[in-house]
Amino acid sequence: METNEKNLVEISVIGEVSSPQSGSSPYSITPDGKPKVLPGIGGITYNVKVGDNAVQWEADHVEPCVSVKNKDREENGALNLLSCIGNVARVITGDAKGSTGIVTGKHGGIENVLVDFEDKALEKLAIGDKILIRGVGVGLSFTGYPQIKPLNMSPNLLKVFPIREDKTRQVLHIPVTHIVPAAIMGSGLGSQNCYRGDYDIQLFDKQTVEQYHLQTLRFGDVVAIMDADHTYGRIYKTGAVSIGVIVHSNCATAGHGPGVTTLLTSAEGKIVPVPDSAANIGMYLKIGRFRKGTIRKG
Repeated sequence: METNEKNLVEISVIGEVSSPQSGSSPYSITPDGKPKVLPGIGGITYNVKVGDNAVQWEADHVEPCVSVKNKDREENGALNLLSCIGNVARVITGDAKGSTGIVTGKHGGIENVLVDFEDKALEKLAIGDKILIRGVGVGLSFTGYPQIKPLNMSPNLLKVFPIREDKTRQVLHIPVTHIVPAAIMGSGLGSQNCYRGDYDIQLFDKQTVEQYHLQTLRFGDVVAIMDADHTYGRIYKTGAVSIGVIVHSNCATAGHGPGVTTLLTSAEGKIVPVPDSAANIGMYLKIGRFRKGTIRKG
């Protein structure tokens, strides 16, 4: 597929392994009024990886593998803007110095960038270790498909993404594990752009969850959100299609659920989702549970 990759800028951004955070109260309140105390955002998550089920955990917004943030607000804005899924991340301080990983998502609200590392690196990493990311992908476009916009996608991911072109209709056929109706999308709606963060699939309606098999969502799954346009922000639009990747776990609080970071969008519906149970960035990039020698779970 012809793109403008040769014109993209590759630029360094930096953050550090973030600490888990908790507010003054440890409780999350469920929509039916039950208080729960659960692990959540930040830190090094040793046993939750791309490829694992994103719904089954006793957790609230848990982020797989390693969460990265810059303590300076504007620098963290650049970290979140310029990091793209599939970018290479390198540890530059601490016992894990020299280890490399892959960016797997962006989590809005907390504004973390998520990175997958192999187990040997995880055991050596510490909170506060600095992570340098080679940011490339912002500005990516398809030469022959002006009505389809890539966001947060690195050229490295695009090269291994099994997209099928239909030049006659000017549409792209995209493999996805799940189809998601825009009606159940929650937290993150109303954002003015989709270059940072994510928005959440609400799983509180049992009938919808069963109809669309959403209980089987995994970290890294590529999903299609129907009637959703992400060109300039997250809006409902009949006929539009947006493609994203699952980046954080299910949540206990109203309006929240597994998070989706955008990869592709078409306001005109020029994306055709194709069901494929193997449509996961871990499979494409050989990371998470798909790394050679990694034990498969979830």
